[in-house]
Amino acid sequence: MDDEGFPHGWHVVAIQSALIGAMIVGALVLAGAARAETSTIGRTWPIAEPDAMTEIEAAVAKQPASIAPRFGPRSAWSALKAAPLGVAEKDRVRTVVPFYTLDQEIRLPDGKLLYPKGFTFNPLSYVSLPQRLVIVHPRDLGWALKTAALTDWIILTAGGEAKDDALSLGEKHGRALFILEERVKERLGLTVAPVIVRQSGQRLELTEVRLERKGGQGLPQEKRP
Repeated sequence: MDDEGFPHGWHVVAIQSALIGAMIVGALVLAGAARAETSTIGRTWPIAEPDAMTEIEAAVAKQPASIAPRFGPRSAWSALKAAPLGVAEKDRVRTVVPFYTLDQEIRLPDGKLLYPKGFTFNPLSYVSLPQRLVIVHPRDLGWALKTAALTDWIILTAGGEAKDDALSLGEKHGRALFILEERVKERLGLTVAPVIVRQSGQRLELTEVRLERKGGQGLPQEKRP
């Protein structure tokens, strides 16, 4: 016995009892809070709307495995229709300034006029063309792949077989290929291909290349301007 008649070790027992009591109280508080969060107060009604994920899964299940047949063959896709160009009959280098004219006015948020409709400017005064554009007929793609650097863009004109579209040829050769749009053809003043376009100062330099073919057909002989 010590501490005024209490048994020896009563301090330990008292602390343990206090801890157990605190834990029980804490558990009761948490249980009460959880019950309060899940308790129902007032009238309830079942959810009438179907589950959104269930609706999505049901809609997907009704779709065909592939919708590609709906679009028909790639050769008929208007998005893959390239602009035509003639065939370069001689080597020639010329320059053009790709002026652009605004087809509508541009105003600031406060309504102040910044540029009027019809304003003409040279985009190369503000931006640069870091890569070359190698524009060829589909039949000359082999020459373009040998001539173009990895950073250059290879652009295909109209012509060639139905299977020789930019997507199919790009998949075949493992390289991104582009189509020549009519507006790009007009903007750059393109008339023949192959032609290599690169920036020279504030102008574009167009190098038209005449390709010599064996027997008048087949793959062109390698020739770099």
